[in-house]
Amino acid sequence: MQRIRLRYTKRGRLRFTSHRDFQRAFERALRRAEVPMAYSAGFTPHPKVSYANAAPTGTGSEAEYLEIALAEARDPQTLRRLLDESLPDGLDITDAVEARTSGLADRLTASVWELRLDGVDPEDARKAVETFLAAETVEVQRKTKNGIRTFDTRAAVVDLTSAAAPGDPQGDRPLDSACAILRLVVRHVTPAVRPDDVLSGLRAVADLAPPVPAAVTRLAQGLFDEESGTVTDPLAPDRETVTAAPSTAAATASATAPGAGTA
Repeated sequence: MQRIRLRYTKRGRLRFTSHRDFQRAFERALRRAEVPMAYSAGFTPHPKVSYANAAPTGTGSEAEYLEIALAEARDPQTLRRLLDESLPDGLDITDAVEARTSGLADRLTASVWELRLDGVDPEDARKAVETFLAAETVEVQRKTKNGIRTFDTRAAVVDLTSAAAPGDPQGDRPLDSACAILRLVVRHVTPAVRPDDVLSGLRAVADLAPPVPAAVTRLAQGLFDEESGTVTDPLAPDRETVTAAPSTAAATASATAPGAGTA
């Protein structure tokens, strides 16, 4: 069995697709691309697909990850291209590597987010960020299936900065008024602290309340490097291992080549 890890995006209007919607679209893409999937055992077999830390509905993302198991070996880049062609624009497969290490989910310990605050003056956003970072704790409330839960958002935030928006190169949100951009680095803790929780914290400590919902995009997620303060690529260990050993597909091709194993 070969395992392939994929990085994919949620862009434009498809940021509003739920995780369940993406699952259905991805399984259709697997069938269209004729991917030789491995299936689970039991009365209702299903493709072996593992999703890791999906972004909330309504947020865009440049860094979502999943892992698939194949019954036959395939070249990761060829597989990436076939799957990308089988998905709608906005759900894009941007990277693929053969899984050579364990614990992909364990390497997703932090995320980098961009929060676009239309109608917010950049100077007001800067002052709110300073107030938030100066606080020892910033408690917010969120409604969960078990009722209202209160938790601290400040402890999970590694970094939070503010800047004026340079404009929207994609043109889906023209810059015709004040707009601030927040860049947020947050650890994946329990309970999870989401970008909207941080916005609630900014409202609680600095009365920062955007007049329209923020446009939120995950720029990266991976292992947080304490020394550099950066979020590293979670697929890097697999790439490094591949350079030191042949891939499953290459090894299979070599083993089945004419004359293989003969003197």
